[in-house]
Amino acid sequence: QVQVVESGGGLVQAGGSLRLSCTASGRTFGSLAMGWFRQAPGKEREFLASVTWSGAGTYYADSVKGRFTISRDRNTVYLQMNGLKPEDTAVYFCAVSGGRGTPYKLSQFDYWGQGTQVTVSS
Repeated sequence: QVQVVESGGGLVQAGGSLRLSCTASGRTFGSLAMGWFRQAPGKEREFLASVTWSGAGTYYADSVKGRFTISRDRNTVYLQMNGLKPEDTAVYFCAVSGGRGTPYKLSQFDYWGQGTQVTVSS
């Protein structure tokens, strides 16, 4: 059974930083892409960043480019978030894709975590 577990969320002041972690288990994830999404109350789930199986290729949404950095170490993926803003408040989800490259659509991801709450106070 595939498991995807996120951690690292919490409460932070505007301008602060957080690092989210996500570990996938149950399959050989070394050859699969991984990514991060977020969902704020009343809004659709939004793509943030993805990383290739090797970790060499990354892709970012314009909304977080320059502030967020995705990286991975085998089956663990990280999201370093700097310069956080109140509008970054959301539940953050990690996902694993059965495809190659740097996926960015919801439909390209096969396995999802339960999410971790990030709250940025002003």
